[in-house]
Amino acid sequence: MFINALRLSFSCTCRSDFCHIPIITFPSSTKFVYDRLMEQACDDELLHTYPTTVRLVGVKIRNRGEVKKLDAVSAPLRNGDPVLLEVDGEVTYGIVYTEPYTTPFLPPMRAMKSILRKPDAEETALIGRLEQLSQEAASYCRTKAAELHISLKLVEVYGAMHRRQLTFVYTAEDRIDFRELVRDLARRFGGRIEMRQVGVREEARRLGGIDTCGLVLCCASFLTDMKPISAKQAKKLNLAIDDPRLLGVCGRLKCCLMFEMMDADGKIAPQAHQLITPTRLDTSSSPTLPS
Repeated sequence: MFINALRLSFSCTCRSDFCHIPIITFPSSTKFVYDRLMEQACDDELLHTYPTTVRLVGVKIRNRGEVKKLDAVSAPLRNGDPVLLEVDGEVTYGIVYTEPYTTPFLPPMRAMKSILRKPDAEETALIGRLEQLSQEAASYCRTKAAELHISLKLVEVYGAMHRRQLTFVYTAEDRIDFRELVRDLARRFGGRIEMRQVGVREEARRLGGIDTCGLVLCCASFLTDMKPISAKQAKKLNLAIDDPRLLGVCGRLKCCLMFEMMDADGKIAPQAHQLITPTRLDTSSSPTLPS
């Protein structure tokens, strides 16, 4: 921020012990450039007040993958209730798997999406039809792909809420020609057909699962911005990149290795170590059991 970028020196000419208003002085060489947008950003940040608690709810997006924690706002929700939310810039639906609960807000908490609202009766009926249509479309696509000798792995099929469109998310080792497959799908289901190819990391994020550590995949549970560690970075940490224990269920280096890289670079506060590496012991404070 602009305020943090300046080198400020504080002094006070008031001799009262109750005076806490600093007089700000700047070096004579300091140059100022007025920026209205930056001023507004500073004002918004300084005036923003954080809540003391947040109300969270566990939702499976389109009833698939792992349970995501979302801001429940003030909607009354119960297990099994459908909700509307925004994913990838479009409105879609989710199913409640964990009823709303209140937890203290402890800055800095990560950015968290909010549900939009509960669907009305017409939208609830539409969600039921989309669920049935997605299952039918997935089965039909796999059958037709086998008939056309198209090698692809279908990850997810879902329909749009506000237009006639079916999206087929898939992975494939090579580029494939699916024009004939799209024509068959359009004739069978009508509307717009979108074929969206994703990588193996995105596949794991959408499907979820349990890794070798016994915990739910980081990418499917809490990571909002996936920046996986590269082989070059792993070599700097003296990690054997050919060690199968360092590979996740997607077959790539585990995303949690980026915490090791941040730790090596000194970007993780000491008090956060116990959260990132729960098996690390502090021998100075560890209790000793009697023999």
